[in-house]
This record gives sequence, C-alpha cells and structure tokens, in this order.
Amino acid sequence: MELELLDPEGRRLLWRCRRGMKELDVLLERFARGELARATTEQRRTLERLLELPDPLLAEYLLGNVTPPEPELAQLARRIAGRASFVEPSVPGPEPVAVAGPVRHDPAIKRVP
Repeated sequence: MELELLDPEGRRLLWRCRRGMKELDVLLERFARGELARATTEQRRTLERLLELPDPLLAEYLLGNVTPPEPELAQLARRIAGRASFVEPSVPGPEPVAVAGPVRHDPAIKRVP
C-alpha cells in the first residue's frame, strides 16, 4: 500500500504501529499497510484502543498467549496474528548452510575455568 492512499488519520495510525519491539512492529505494520486504506471508522477506533495498550500486554495478545477480554479487541488481535507470516513469499530464503562434522576434544588444550 502506498502511503499516499492513506488519509492523515490512517498515516497517524500507521505511525503508531511502530512500537520498538520488532515482533510488534512486523505484525502491526503488516496489518496496517494491508487494512487501513479500507478500514471503517469503527475498525480504526478499535485499532487505536489496541495500540493504547502497553507493549508487553499487546505482545501477549498478538502472539496468542492471552486473549483480550473485550470481544472487539480479541477479534482484531486474531486478525492481526493471522497475518503473522514472518517470511515474505516474494523474498527468497537464505542459502542452506553446511553443518560441520563433530568437534573432537584436544586433551592438550586446557580450558580456563
């Protein structure tokens, strides 16, 4: 989604999705970029309420460890978590890494405690 397609309120909400915790940033920004342009006023208010929560609680909600008590927040948390693929399909993965064989202990090398 291009930022030009968002109204000022949408851009403000997108900015608020930057939390400083990488997991939250990825989840929230991915959701916001995909949904904000067509979100209703009510959906945006619910997102605002979710973004008012402290990071540790928000992480618990979005990573599925705890369910928000409010049905609207619980539904939104599930929607955001549903976009939780941390691997972009258009980006190729890293090359496989060769694993070295077993390491042998050399008794001549003394370890320092």
